[in-house]
Amino acid sequence: MLRRGDRVQNMNGFDISGIIHWAGLFGIAVFAVSGSLEAARKEMDILGFLLIGAVTGLGGGTLRDLLLGLTPVNWVGQPHIVTICLVASVATYFAAPFLSSRYRALIWMDAIGLATFSITGTALALQQGAPPLIAVSMGVMSATFGGIIRDVLCAESLVLSSRELYVTAAVAGASTYLLLDGLALGETAATVGAFAVGFGLRSAAILFGLKLPHYQPPRA
Repeated sequence: MLRRGDRVQNMNGFDISGIIHWAGLFGIAVFAVSGSLEAARKEMDILGFLLIGAVTGLGGGTLRDLLLGLTPVNWVGQPHIVTICLVASVATYFAAPFLSSRYRALIWMDAIGLATFSITGTALALQQGAPPLIAVSMGVMSATFGGIIRDVLCAESLVLSSRELYVTAAVAGASTYLLLDGLALGETAATVGAFAVGFGLRSAAILFGLKLPHYQPPRA
């Protein structure tokens, strides 16, 4: 099993430099905001904001690290990552009353976090030597697991169960990063291109109701 200090490169506040590092921190903050907005919809107190914001921001990265065998998980030895979640949650607590539609804000914050984490999860897996399919899977899990925990804790219908494109957007973002990284176009180009694809597809799904054909049981 790998130790956190054994990495050659890391992200979300680890050793890696450049845009992926900052994208990881940004994604954590955005997902913390999305969790806090759900806490606002449930009219929780500030401790509820902190809890929901933190588990949403940290959930995807925690699952990714555990599956990749990276210990300790990213935020355990780096308190600034937890601090980002707490600050974002407190800020949302005070800003939420001024938002005309907290649900719409939640959906868009989740879309930004989804696109960002699909990239950072894929990039970290690749740097740990994961094969392409596993790297994309890590990107998708990183992008979706925090939202799943948020919805479960808040007793909401899972965002995964919505018919609008959701996991598909994460797959598209992760796959685009994998492709552009393989073409050696540079970290910035790969990250920006993958974000444009993932966020663009999720945005189109939100605005126009894009969806894949869904299963329909046979009629009796």
